[in-house]
Amino acid sequence: MSKTNRDILYLGVRYLGITVLLMFIAPFSIYEAFKNATHPLYIPVLIFGVLSAIAAIAMAFISVKTIVDAFFNKE
Repeated sequence: MSKTNRDILYLGVRYLGITVLLMFIAPFSIYEAFKNATHPLYIPVLIFGVLSAIAAIAMAFISVKTIVDAFFNKE
């Protein structure tokens, strides 16, 4: 029976923390953009929100894959 690679596991948990942060930032910035639709920075804030939402989804897949790789000792 093989042991868990702790370095890769810590990296996956760190990625998971970034994912959670992005999951809170994305909806908040999208909400703020739609709330201030007449503001001149409406489009940049909306683009930032959408990009951070896409990044949150991508980081979720990457973090779960990294954690699974740590459990099954894939390098």
